[in-house]
Amino acid sequence: MGRLAVIGGSGFAAMGGLAELGRELPDTPYGPPSGPIIHGRLGDGEVLFLPRHGAAHSIPPHRIDYRANISALKACGAQRLVGLAAVGGIGARFGPGVLAVPDQIIDYTYGRAQTFFDGEGSEVVHIDFTEPYCADLRADLLAAAAAAGVAVVDGGTYGVAQGPRLETAAEVRRLERDGCDLVGMTGMPEAALAREAGLCYACCAFVVNWAAGKAEGEILMTEIEANIAACSDRIRALLTALAAVRA
Repeated sequence: MGRLAVIGGSGFAAMGGLAELGRELPDTPYGPPSGPIIHGRLGDGEVLFLPRHGAAHSIPPHRIDYRANISALKACGAQRLVGLAAVGGIGARFGPGVLAVPDQIIDYTYGRAQTFFDGEGSEVVHIDFTEPYCADLRADLLAAAAAAGVAVVDGGTYGVAQGPRLETAAEVRRLERDGCDLVGMTGMPEAALAREAGLCYACCAFVVNWAAGKAEGEILMTEIEANIAACSDRIRALLTALAAVRA
């Protein structure tokens, strides 16, 4: 049980179908979150919604204040968090248009505030991160997808790149050798901070392009935008079913 929150990624600065009930902008020890946290109703369930990149999609991945976002959502009562993530596909199962619920992460980011436990006088805390995503919420996502008739890939390793540029073909080859199936820019430190905060966190990734070197030609924003649009209805159906699971 627990209140559900959705963190919207690229293409989800707003959530279609969400009936707004109110909004708040809580202050945190790290400053304000990326935008107001919207209290809304999605189908039969109530959810909180936060646009990760801001309402105008103006905050690049490496400048997001992940600590403020997680702190603000927890202050608003969130207990279960679904992070939506637009990603590039590396593995053969993860072509454009595929939805996935990954089960592992490899973090390649740098220079981001990675923990809540680094202030002066703070205790040293080592969270267990063997399984970076909440098993219960992953199971709920998969069950919601089945209930909504939405095909998803169960599992996969999400390689988190620094951004905001896309990767080189050589970098993607390295990610593939490392075992990554997907590549995106926002999966960390979001997942680790949620674990530190005692929140149940899982990712719903949607593939918007083949990663660099996995298809002919350059990666075009028009392609990415078209694939985001093609995924949006299925993501909304999945989340609507998820909101009803423990409404």
